[in-house]
Amino acid sequence: MNISRKDIDAINAVITINVAKEDYAEKVEKSLKNYRKKANMPGFRPGNVPIGLIRKMYGTAVKAEEINNVVSESLVKYIEENNLPILGQPLPSVDEKTEIDFDTEESFDFSFDLGLAPEFEVELGGKDKVPYYEIAVSDEMIENQIKSYASRYGKYDDVDTVEEKDMVKGQLIELENGEAKEDGIVVEEGILTPGYMKDEEQKKLFIGKAKGDTVIFNPVKAYENEAEISSLLKISKDDVKNLTSDFKIEIKTITRFKESEVNQELFDKVFGDGVVKSTDEFKAKITENIKETLVADSEYKFNIDAREMLVKKHKDLQFPEAFLKRWLLDSNKEMTAEQVDKDYPKMIDDLIWHLIKDKIAKANDVKIEMSDVEEYAKKVAESQFAQYGMVGMGDDIIDNYAKDLMKKEETVRNFIDQAAAEKVFAIIREKVKLDKKEVSIEEFNKLFEQEQEQELK
Repeated sequence: MNISRKDIDAINAVITINVAKEDYAEKVEKSLKNYRKKANMPGFRPGNVPIGLIRKMYGTAVKAEEINNVVSESLVKYIEENNLPILGQPLPSVDEKTEIDFDTEESFDFSFDLGLAPEFEVELGGKDKVPYYEIAVSDEMIENQIKSYASRYGKYDDVDTVEEKDMVKGQLIELENGEAKEDGIVVEEGILTPGYMKDEEQKKLFIGKAKGDTVIFNPVKAYENEAEISSLLKISKDDVKNLTSDFKIEIKTITRFKESEVNQELFDKVFGDGVVKSTDEFKAKITENIKETLVADSEYKFNIDAREMLVKKHKDLQFPEAFLKRWLLDSNKEMTAEQVDKDYPKMIDDLIWHLIKDKIAKANDVKIEMSDVEEYAKKVAESQFAQYGMVGMGDDIIDNYAKDLMKKEETVRNFIDQAAAEKVFAIIREKVKLDKKEVSIEEFNKLFEQEQEQELK
């Protein structure tokens, strides 16, 4: 077998593989013998079909398959041994002979077009300046977090009279002419909250009522939402469409949610027994946790800006455009040439960043251990809890949730990539100059809005 390489230019090459009979003949014979062992034909015992008949029936197909295997293996091996920085996957050369006669020909030439990554170096230093936004912790953030904790650790109390946000429980009975309707709707354990009612007049019917009182109201007027009415009356949405009746409810219980008081009991529930011993310490601990969360936001924005800076810095890199567009169309059958032309600039930006990231990782011997992946999974778990105001969760809760996240193989692969990216960005942060700016959370969020507006233009 002979393999040759022709460089069209620095980013395009053609690999030609010449396959002679001795490169595949033995493999073809071995494969045909395996076919013979498995062949089951009328008139012959299993495994005793004449090899000549097997060759006549399967010879051409087996020959073509084994030649393709030889070519594929040789191409991959050549690329790996020569450390070729290929982009996408090799494609049959546009000048490749399209029709091959496997019946009569014994030697074959196969040519493949290759797109190569441009050669360049990534240099990072003080001349590279990237903004780093430090988000200030406001009093409002602290108070909102305290309210979140007070709500989370609150409890429901039985009360005697109804207020807007109370939960009212009792038997619901459909009425007709002021009396219980024969075969009408009855819900033994009906539950409603006046505060959810859209109609103010219907809502007022409940305010101030006590246990044992009866309220007559109209669910359709009160809610104006088929789903809510369906849930309240335990009927289908179709039945709701024809409903006009008033209902009465005899109030059995009134339950009111009461937020936890901000005291030692709450401190212990949130941060553990004795960790926080005063309101000032409670606020200080909350501030610390919020800062940790905001650091992640600051670093996320830095990562976006650092990537943008580095991609822009290497914008002059040349890529095999014709090859890449052809590869995109070949590997994505649903894409059109128009879509490829439209998406190509963004694809090149992504490709530049991918190459930059790999060069930084290799230059700094970045390695990813399972412990790195586990730590990243914990960060994801903490971040997801934080989205719901659940900051400062216990290590056991975070660890267990992280383990659940890592049960999916695809998720683990994604975490490996993200953990590697984190290490690359950490290296970038160390080597570039950080242009630190303190901003409010509103100003910080505005930065993302401005970016989105620019993308839409």
